[in-house]
Amino acid sequence: MKFIHIADVHLGVKPDRGRTWSDERALEIEQSFYNILDICEEDEIDLLLIAGDLYHNPPTVQQLKNLDYRLGKLPKTKTVIIAGNHDYIEENSPWETYEFSSNTVLFPRDRAVNLYFEDINVCITGYSYGRQEYTERILERLRPGREGAYNIMLGHGGDKEHMPFSKEKLADAGFDYIALGHIHKPAHLIKNKMCFSGSLEPIDYTETGRRGYIYGEVTENGTTKINWIPSNVRSYINMSIDVLPDYSNAQIRDIVENEIAKQGKENIYRIMLKGRIDNGLEINLSALTREYCINQIIDKTQYDYDINELLAGNDNNLLGRFIKTLMDENSTEDAEIRNKALRYGIEAFLGVGEE
Repeated sequence: MKFIHIADVHLGVKPDRGRTWSDERALEIEQSFYNILDICEEDEIDLLLIAGDLYHNPPTVQQLKNLDYRLGKLPKTKTVIIAGNHDYIEENSPWETYEFSSNTVLFPRDRAVNLYFEDINVCITGYSYGRQEYTERILERLRPGREGAYNIMLGHGGDKEHMPFSKEKLADAGFDYIALGHIHKPAHLIKNKMCFSGSLEPIDYTETGRRGYIYGEVTENGTTKINWIPSNVRSYINMSIDVLPDYSNAQIRDIVENEIAKQGKENIYRIMLKGRIDNGLEINLSALTREYCINQIIDKTQYDYDINELLAGNDNNLLGRFIKTLMDENSTEDAEIRNKALRYGIEAFLGVGEE
């Protein structure tokens, strides 16, 4: 028996709203899901397990019709879905009233359900969200639904507002495999037994690293073997660039561009500039932001003067008092704003750029 375990697809989300690549990312997320369906068809997967948040919001009738049509193209694959905290099932919503014509089962809201497939001797136990938050430890109370079958738990949660659980208690419940969703970073909690598949695609700049899905196989003797397979189209990458005082703006731009080429022009970047720059340099990377997917540039560079030397030579004047004030971490919570204010203020006091 072969299965694929996915979660947190978030169909309908538009990452990085306002950015030039936002609409394209929404389409890529949708296509990543369709790629999974292609794999199910090509490899004749027995079970597609969707552990919550297939949609970013509760789906409309048209979204469900489209899903049903796509899943209807899988002649061998049975699809089992639970709703998560984003796409929870509201009373009399399309989620609750829609009847799938494909080989698809959505678990009902707010109750544990056991679903047995006799032809593959698999029983799936799961729980769909009927609201956005559950502080109750519901997943810890689930138990295998059929003795002598291969038992799978399908759950969504893992933090204090969304079905918190102890992995030890879940492991002791007696399931052969536990397919989890909600945590977007993939995590193999217990080898070949309990996993967060993670999201198929990252959906904001905090989700760095690869994303993908679980491909599992159960042998005739009941042994489970799973592999996590990275499949995302783009990644969010935090890039740190060390700058030296003799660097020109063009040189800094080339260094950043070369690093982007190494790590992938398709990826989305958050760039941090560190180090010291020439007193007369104003960094401008606007040409790069037009050409590449750069979400943010954080400038933490400092002009190439010795703060302590300036302070020692101006201890009793206005410049000294200004430096002392801005060097105080309590002057503002934002270190970047504090450093820029210190830089521009010192420049003004010293008359940098004046004739």
